Amino acid sequence: MSLRKKLTLAVSTVAIAGLAGLAGCTSTAGDAGATAPLKKEDLVFVCSVINTTNPYFAANIEGCEVLGEKLGIPVEIVDAEGSSQVEISKIQAILAKGKKAVVFVNTVASSDAPVIVDSVKQAGGFVTIWWNKPDELNPADIGNNFVAFQKHSGIDSGKCTMNELGKAVGPDAGIIALPGVQDSTTSQTRVAGLKEELATNWPGIELLDTRYSNWDPQLAYQNSKDLIAKYGDQIKGVWTADDGMQIGAMQAFNEAGLLDKVKFVSDGLYPPTIDSILAGEGNNAIVGETFHRGYMASAIGLYTAYLAAIGEINPSELPAEKRDSMFAISCVTPANMEEFLKWDDDVAGWVDTLIANGPWDTAPVPLVAGGPEKIDPKYAQ
Repeated sequence: MSLRKKLTLAVSTVAIAGLAGLAGCTSTAGDAGATAPLKKEDLVFVCSVINTTNPYFAANIEGCEVLGEKLGIPVEIVDAEGSSQVEISKIQAILAKGKKAVVFVNTVASSDAPVIVDSVKQAGGFVTIWWNKPDELNPADIGNNFVAFQKHSGIDSGKCTMNELGKAVGPDAGIIALPGVQDSTTSQTRVAGLKEELATNWPGIELLDTRYSNWDPQLAYQNSKDLIAKYGDQIKGVWTADDGMQIGAMQAFNEAGLLDKVKFVSDGLYPPTIDSILAGEGNNAIVGETFHRGYMASAIGLYTAYLAAIGEINPSELPAEKRDSMFAISCVTPANMEEFLKWDDDVAGWVDTLIANGPWDTAPVPLVAGGPEKIDPKYAQ
């Protein structure tokens, strides 16, 4: 079954880990700047996602599982259930089992990253964080166990989608915005891109309201219902920070009989969004997206950490942009969408190219810049 078909349905799992820490189970194995290579048979892949109802996070899981199958390494999935506490405790519970963990984490909040990194380091594992961490948490300052921080530019994403929304709704319309988690550098940078694009190119468009929706389709649905009740047909456009929230927002506008009167943009171009675009849903309601993939992010992150774990790379010898990294992101419209979809029906084949080319040189998301990504204070949330 293709990724598009699998991810059109929402996924949900329920699991709660009971360990709150690694007291008595820490190790100094990860404290040095360079560690001895680990044996493949001693490894476990850990893939931690914010929730499993968002299509992006379901794709994160897909990438982890395919890479684990390719390399013959077991994979454990952490569903954070939208909770920092749950995320941290579940990761720590896996670390306490004794296998050396190679960890990909899509953090719930930026502030989770230091705790997770320290836990993995003390357990002698290797971790790559995607999307969210405090800017001052530099992998090079922590040591080899924090292999890398990786992301796509949030500012570029927000500017791209706001520009497409502006072209669709015109220069004097009212719009609403649904960002993700407030303590999320990913959401913060996307919002900054939105605001910069508004100020620079669409000063007549009014941002009527902003509601943080935590990457959650159901919360975005409820927030959209509230904003429809408040602003009604003043809303001509909806900017969301990712497709999961866009799905919830579109449902609310559809139920209100407004879907064909409003335009939407978002980040991700995920399977339900593709289906909506192909169907022309809501009088071609979706007008702009950015393209990247959850399975690409998780596989890149895990593979980078894996190469460090087995001694194929020494993180301390990598250039700065390979420790704090930004990967390419593409601006997509319905007119050029099809050229970006070829990888979705062959995730395993894409992972093969990742293994062959390495984490920094694999199309369509090669490394393009180093971080951290800086927000102009004028456009901060």
